[in-house]
Amino acid sequence: MATSFIRTPRQYEQDCHILHSYFSGNVGAISNKEVVGIFVNRDSNALKLIRQTYSHWYGQDLLQFVSNVQRNNSFARIAYLRMVEPYERDAQLMTHSLFGGSLNLNTLIEVACTRPSSELLQIKHCYQTQYKSDLEKDLTMKINGGFKEILVAVLRSCRNYGSKVDMSLAMCDAKTLYEALESGKNIDQRTIISVLSRRNNGQVRAILSSYKQLYGHELSKSVKRSKCGQFGKELQVVIRCIQHPEKFFAKQLRMKNADGREILIRTVVTRSRIDIKGINKAFATKTGSSLENLVVREFGSSKNKNNDIVVGILVGLIKGG
Repeated sequence: MATSFIRTPRQYEQDCHILHSYFSGNVGAISNKEVVGIFVNRDSNALKLIRQTYSHWYGQDLLQFVSNVQRNNSFARIAYLRMVEPYERDAQLMTHSLFGGSLNLNTLIEVACTRPSSELLQIKHCYQTQYKSDLEKDLTMKINGGFKEILVAVLRSCRNYGSKVDMSLAMCDAKTLYEALESGKNIDQRTIISVLSRRNNGQVRAILSSYKQLYGHELSKSVKRSKCGQFGKELQVVIRCIQHPEKFFAKQLRMKNADGREILIRTVVTRSRIDIKGINKAFATKTGSSLENLVVREFGSSKNKNNDIVVGILVGLIKGG
């Protein structure tokens, strides 16, 4: 659980002393438990103040330091993800997924479809500021097929982030989508894209719930049929991610990817205090094992003290929910 009381400057100084001792190699002066506690128990505001205090006392930007070494250091990667602003983190994930080598569709879907629309708007603004480019245009340039239209529509929908969920409107949109899928020989892709681009993620979830209520099955099952083609398969992936993000993350964690450790770290850190318990449940339903066990399998076999801290933080964040 995040600390709920106001920590005094002296307490922040103690946290900074622990981190400075660790990063300076003076690990004999501190315990694993002290390091773990900082990244499990401090909320985002506390971590900001720790960064400020660290800079004051040691003349170094702590976030920049861990950023420089995070590529081959799992603990530094966790520390970075815990301290960086979420919208800055996600803008980085987007540009790396688009231009970091091979296209990483799964991460693009993860960010676009599991973040609230208000956060998507911040991500787009940060992307524009940091990389002097437009995220929607870059997606259009780098992605082909249905995913291009679908993901751009989801990003555009964030303009309506302040709108409250309207169940009457959701019912109307559910009927519109049903007609788009059922009325002709081919599905009406333009109408589907139009709905996705005009409704924020919260409203889309209400539409999907209304669709099941009206027609007795989820929309994702309707788009599996042959007449929906490749567009239907790609739409299904996006819809399922919006509707059931915990299942999307659990599936990513079950896949044998070269970047499996990165996916595990990023999922636990970014979804802690959001839906990590649901992800853990979905993962256990499919595998018969828990995320805690997965963390131990990935990082617990080494005698490396750094890995002991990694295990402690990740397990702590999972248990803390």
